[in-house]
Amino acid sequence: MSSNDIIFILGYNFDSNYYLINGNTLVDTGAGINKDYLFSKLRENGVEPDDIELIINTHCHFDHIGGNYLFPNAKVAVHKLDAVAMKNKDSLGTSMSAFNHEGNSRVDIELEDGDEIANFKVIHTPGHTAGGVCLWDGENLISGDTIFAGGGVGRMDIGGDFGDMKNSLEKLVKLDVKNIYPGHGPIVENNGKEHVKMSYSLLL
Repeated sequence: MSSNDIIFILGYNFDSNYYLINGNTLVDTGAGINKDYLFSKLRENGVEPDDIELIINTHCHFDHIGGNYLFPNAKVAVHKLDAVAMKNKDSLGTSMSAFNHEGNSRVDIELEDGDEIANFKVIHTPGHTAGGVCLWDGENLISGDTIFAGGGVGRMDIGGDFGDMKNSLEKLVKLDVKNIYPGHGPIVENNGKEHVKMSYSLLL
C-alpha cells in the first residue's frame, strides 16, 4: 500500500500538471511562466517554494521543465537520455524557450529504469520522448505524457517513437494501477488499470 502523499495541482495555461509529493518533492514544474499561480498553490498546501528539495521531470519538454529555475535550491532528476537534451539545450521540440532561463539546463540526478526516488520506482517509458519516465509506488502511477485519463497517449511526432510507446504501455498494462496522475488533464481515481488498458488498445 502506498504511503505517499500526492497533491494534484492542475496545470495552468501552457503548464503541465504539477504533483507535490510528501511536502518536499515536485514532479514537473510547468512552462515557468505562471510563477505566482504555482507558488500560491504550494502555499495553499502549507509548502513554501524553498521547501522543495527535489524536482523530478517526467521528460524534457518545455511545459514540464520550464519552471525548474524557480527552485534553485532543489536537486533536479530526469532520465539520463532526456538529461542529454536538457544539458545540450536541445530546442528540437524538446525544450524550446525553456532555456531562456539558465537553471533549466541543470540536471543533478540522471535516472535509469528501476531506480528508486522519493518512494517511487522509476519506469522508463520512452515513446513521447526517448527519456520519458513514469513513477510507480505500487498503487499510484505518475505518468507524465505517456498516458492520460480516458485512454490517451502522448504524441509521438516530435522526437517520439510508436514502437517505443507500444513497448512502454506493455510494461504499464501489467501493473495493478489504482490512481493515475498524468502530465495534463484530469487525474484518474480508483480504476486506473482500465484507463491503462484503454491507452494500450489504441496502439494495437
